[in-house]
Amino acid sequence: MKIFSGSANQKLAKQIAQYLGIPLGDVTIKRFSDGEISVKYKENIRGTDVFIIQPTIPPSDHIMELLLMIDAARRASAKRITAVIPYFGYARQDRKDQPRVALSAKLMANLISIAGADRILAMDLHSASIQGFFDIPFDHLYSSTIFIDHIKNKNLKNPVVVAPDVGSSKRARAYANRLSTDLALVDKKRTGPNQIEAVTLIGDVKNRDVILIDDIIDTAGTICSAAEILKDSGAHHILAACTHPILSGDAVAKLKASSFLKVFVTDTIPVSAEKKIDKIEVLSSAHLFSEAIKRIHNEESISSLFEF
Repeated sequence: MKIFSGSANQKLAKQIAQYLGIPLGDVTIKRFSDGEISVKYKENIRGTDVFIIQPTIPPSDHIMELLLMIDAARRASAKRITAVIPYFGYARQDRKDQPRVALSAKLMANLISIAGADRILAMDLHSASIQGFFDIPFDHLYSSTIFIDHIKNKNLKNPVVVAPDVGSSKRARAYANRLSTDLALVDKKRTGPNQIEAVTLIGDVKNRDVILIDDIIDTAGTICSAAEILKDSGAHHILAACTHPILSGDAVAKLKASSFLKVFVTDTIPVSAEKKIDKIEVLSSAHLFSEAIKRIHNEESISSLFEF
């Protein structure tokens, strides 16, 4: 088994390799003067079980790096290539809900498969149905394994789990079941990409500690508008657990000015120093990915990671 990393999240890749007790593989990623990417493995990988760690976060260069690393490993006669994609980008366009739009999630699945990946390992897809876009094995990890114990240690007062929109309700229900508490829902109306108008709160949050559950914080518009509704509805402390901290635009400023006591995120996407404010707490996903990688390599069950 050998672990390699693209440039998108080398800190996480190093932590995963450290948990596994093996060095991170030697690969060179260079760019020509016009920006074209060149990939070369600096060690023999013939007949090796190769794991390539690369979240497909913006810019799109990270996607090209992943595709080229997969292609280079295939041409170097790797026995098996597993693309470890902590954050699967372009996943929000997973259905044709308007005329003349691209199905970017399916396109990404096609590109990764054609490049030569034999298996995919990812965490908290925007839609679980994206697994069906791949014709190769797909292992789907859940950040609830990371968040649940952390939330329990906070000794919350009469907690309630809240979904910031209908799309997050199934994920939030799983958290509510694990925490043995109630579920509430914020009904919202989307007026365009990254344009949210929160409408109604369904459920009781008065004098209760609230945990908002979502998979992505992009502009933070959804969860911040939801937090204001919860505050106006009498919520006590308001926390959030969101897997992928994209934090684009003025998201950090919104969170800083919001009613949140804490926002828990994972390190599937690196949070730069200028975005690290007191309200944002980053939890490591390295131990979960390393355990999953070890089980894939040993042909063991991944689903047993989620048996409680």
